Amino acid sequence: MTNSEHLASWVDGGAKSRIQAFLADITNKDDDGFIPVDERIAVFDNDGTLWPEQPLLAQIAFTIDRFAELTAERPELAKVQPYKAAAEGDLDWFGNAVTRYYQGDPSDMLVLMKALPPAFYGFTVEQYQQRAVEFFRTAQHPTLGQPYASLGYTPMVELLRYLEAHEFKVFISSGGDRDFMRGVAEQMYGIPPERVIGSSLQLDFQESVDSVTVLYQEQLEVFNDGKEKPMRIWSRIGRRPVIAVGNSNGDIPMMRFANVAGRPNLRILVHHDDADREFAYDAGAEEALARAAERDWLAVSMKSDWQRVFDHHEQPE
Repeated sequence: MTNSEHLASWVDGGAKSRIQAFLADITNKDDDGFIPVDERIAVFDNDGTLWPEQPLLAQIAFTIDRFAELTAERPELAKVQPYKAAAEGDLDWFGNAVTRYYQGDPSDMLVLMKALPPAFYGFTVEQYQQRAVEFFRTAQHPTLGQPYASLGYTPMVELLRYLEAHEFKVFISSGGDRDFMRGVAEQMYGIPPERVIGSSLQLDFQESVDSVTVLYQEQLEVFNDGKEKPMRIWSRIGRRPVIAVGNSNGDIPMMRFANVAGRPNLRILVHHDDADREFAYDAGAEEALARAAERDWLAVSMKSDWQRVFDHHEQPE
């Protein structure tokens, strides 16, 4: 195995040892917990699990750019949310909308979700994805000072490769937009587009002589969060995951979906407790952290379990 497959950026012992022991057991044909290769499915949330979600989700930064375009075309939009916050550069409004949603108050998130589909109405799927790719070429995180495309968590990318080395098929299942993530998932994580499950806008098509153009409509098809995650995972994969990895209250149903009587499972919760190298917060994850402690899920401490968070952090000698 390569160094990345050995989880080089993970601190020895603790979480790293538990992951290694779990995989050793379920891949040992002589072990009672052996899991056949075709059942080895792992699902990962994206925002806050594979890359940062604070203080602003990458997709929201991308959408703010579109809102700014629309406000320039129609100045009256700047009087209403979320266009008002976009026009004023009020990034806190967007970040707080997400946090409050995971704490049980969806009011601002509903406003945001209502505005999002019309913002991209009429785009072809290729146009939308090209805009996402262009965003990742230049956009920088507002506080970490690095390109969004460089901010995949190094230990988590190593974990993806480690699972693949143990013949797992790995999927992303996120509340983020499916096609936005597809534009960068292969580059950042080595996950191909067909293994990305996410929220989506309704689609329609236009016919020409010998081709079809697929277009975004003004309605949200599904918001892939909470209870939607297990349903979308099943509809796409047709199997329950053996390993489920998340970081927030919205991931709880997905984590619970991995629990099958008589079969081993590993449920991993990323805990954001490193204010120096990333962020420290429990908001929006309170219920998940409590459930992790109660049910013996593996709570991974960024501060204690990871030697580094990003590739631009130096590896300790």
